[in-house]
Amino acid sequence: MRIGVFICHCGSNIAGTVDCAGVAAQAARFPDVAYSTDIMYACAEPGQDAIIEAIREHGLTGVVVASCTPRMHEPTFRRAVERAGLNRYMFEMANIREHVSWIGKDMDANTNKAAELVRMAVAKLRLNRELTPKSFPVTKRVLVIGGGVAGIQAALDAADAGLEVVLVEKEPSIGGKMAKLDKTFPTVDCSSCILGPRMVDVAQHPKITLYAAAEVESVSGYVGNFSVRIRKKATCVDWDKCTGCGLCTEKCPSRKSYDRFNEGVGPTTAIIIPFPQAIPKKASIEREFCRQFTRGKCGVCAKVCPTGAIDYDMQDSFVEVEVGGIVAATGYDLMDWTVYEEYGGGRYPDVITSLQYERLLSASGPTGGHVRRPSDGAEPRDVVFIQCVGSRDPSVGRPYCSGFCCMYTAKQAILTKDHIPDSQSYVFYMDIRSPGKGYDEFTRRVQEEYQAQYIRGRVSRIYPSRGKLVVCGADTLMGTQVEVAADLVVLAVGGEAAHGAPQLAEKLRISYDQYGFFMEGHPKLKPVETNTAGVFLAGSCQGLKDIPSSVAQGSAAAAKVIGLLSRDMLESDPQIAQVTVSRCIGCGKCIEVCPFKAIQEIDLRGQPRAEVIETVCQGCGVCNATCPQGAIQLSHFTDNQILAEVEALCRF
Repeated sequence: MRIGVFICHCGSNIAGTVDCAGVAAQAARFPDVAYSTDIMYACAEPGQDAIIEAIREHGLTGVVVASCTPRMHEPTFRRAVERAGLNRYMFEMANIREHVSWIGKDMDANTNKAAELVRMAVAKLRLNRELTPKSFPVTKRVLVIGGGVAGIQAALDAADAGLEVVLVEKEPSIGGKMAKLDKTFPTVDCSSCILGPRMVDVAQHPKITLYAAAEVESVSGYVGNFSVRIRKKATCVDWDKCTGCGLCTEKCPSRKSYDRFNEGVGPTTAIIIPFPQAIPKKASIEREFCRQFTRGKCGVCAKVCPTGAIDYDMQDSFVEVEVGGIVAATGYDLMDWTVYEEYGGGRYPDVITSLQYERLLSASGPTGGHVRRPSDGAEPRDVVFIQCVGSRDPSVGRPYCSGFCCMYTAKQAILTKDHIPDSQSYVFYMDIRSPGKGYDEFTRRVQEEYQAQYIRGRVSRIYPSRGKLVVCGADTLMGTQVEVAADLVVLAVGGEAAHGAPQLAEKLRISYDQYGFFMEGHPKLKPVETNTAGVFLAGSCQGLKDIPSSVAQGSAAAAKVIGLLSRDMLESDPQIAQVTVSRCIGCGKCIEVCPFKAIQEIDLRGQPRAEVIETVCQGCGVCNATCPQGAIQLSHFTDNQILAEVEALCRF
């Protein structure tokens, strides 16, 4: 074997603390190394051309590049060696940037460690074998999970490109959090006026199949060929017959149930149409509040329904769909702010969340757009907004910034003045974070034009006194304690991952962080991709973001899906597990631990044996480490290859 070794300077990133020429000189003495040199920028076009030229000139059969992380540049170098005529898997990469040069400044120690990593890569490469990917057909259909603004954008973009789209939304209507908003920042234009036409486009698009009041039950298969089982929840209303006339909601006698869409600030009925612009505009019964289910008698809605759409015996049903790609756009939820006892812990009716306040401001809300205190219906004059409730607070497990709270508080202060001209708004804040286009100007506008008083400091306590709520806090700029007698207190509650997000991540076989947000493939280079091929992310399920960013990511995810499914055939990665049947005892431990469900049990002459589903396997190696018989080996990372690396390190 003739191996070529190339040590990258990466400018001063590596060369600043590693003697690259010295590492190259040492590598020239390693077994089977026929050529060794150092390059200023290996990933640049001249660097890749130099690698290709060296392969051809010196007849190299394998290449080692020592530079930065393989996660970032390994595909680049694999393509380069392939252009020179080598198999892409006759390439190894040693990370001497993140693992060496960025750790310490001791030139001698770094140089020695870099040489050791190169020696290990050479030892592994000597045992590499050529691998060939296999091709398989794709299903040109997309599943979008979540009907918020990001999911809507992704669905429309994919459908406009000619792909069939299945959109699944767990609520009875699409629209997500944006549908609950009155206005949007920084333009203060009507939220439903922007979103409404997009929702109608979804309903009328010939390429989109919408399943509202539905959830993903299970996902199997692999990129290009996913099998998805969708649970259609029983709404007790036949949506094929329902016309959305609303007569049932008018006549329903149960009027004390909690209205999820209005965040509980107003009563509703047991049978509901979420809001006037709902898509689909269909009624659904909430069984936990319906007298027909709680008392065994009522039936008013069935009696008044002109189309006979009410079906009390309806049960959940299931739909099986085949898709080639999946976009997760499940959004976010507000954290449970009642853990804050200093803010009343939910005991004071006039301490409400920002989203509840949006419903009071909205013309489609329970008060018709008239701001009223929940306790007595009076119009408030002094309104206090408290920032960072459940954001930037490690004590409640939310150390991150939600990102949009500063802006929506400023918007609500403006709307408060528009609704109640003689009102006064007070905003307690830690810092104002407004990095978007026009955002900083917007926060200055609320202070300068609308006279909102911004007080830099945390609130320590809220207590009722003489019909008002006394808000006690600190003004850290003035160095004084502050007390404000408020008629209404609005908490800028931070966001968290959508409820059930970790469970969905496990169904999709994707990673999620400690807060429940889905993990992207790379924070910079793959912001909408995941570690599972064919599954993409859009919107706040990946991390909290505002509407423009959610829309942009929805389009980005759609672009990735369109690019993926534009091909008739896809290639599988040959770096997968392989079972040596003669050593397998059929214990099934590999099946239990496989996170991708890529191993199945087969019957071989009456004996159970494990078999790897090649197109599903992601090459994680968990089965390899688990198998007690050593019957499973991971192609390109066999036990012998790994042991060769260890021996190369220990031999010197």
